[in-house]
Amino acid sequence: VQLQASGGGLVQTGGSLKLSCAASGLTFKTYTMGWYRQAPGKEREFVAAFSWGNNTNYADSVKGRFTISRDNTKNTVYLQMNNLKPEDAAVYYCAADQWGSAYPVNSDQYDYWGQGTEVTVSS
Repeated sequence: VQLQASGGGLVQTGGSLKLSCAASGLTFKTYTMGWYRQAPGKEREFVAAFSWGNNTNYADSVKGRFTISRDNTKNTVYLQMNNLKPEDAAVYYCAADQWGSAYPVNSDQYDYWGQGTEVTVSS
């Protein structure tokens, strides 16, 4: 199983980025896909999840600004990030959990992780 995250970069405060995570080696439609992030010196935190049953869940800190989506025909999950703030700067990781729920935010439920893509937000 491979999860390849991409789309990170440098953006100004208030700008937008769209992250992608392409999955291979798994039956994508049976997996809940999640996005997590980790800033320097901080613990990894939940950002958003999109379940195999089409339920979504967001961290309070990103609600209304980030949108998670998925394309099962392309085995890809996306994270559209709008109105970015300096506190959104982190390495963003995608993760996959077979038959999981979108609601638990505990990262332990996820079976597979991507390598991360870095988002930098300048103030």
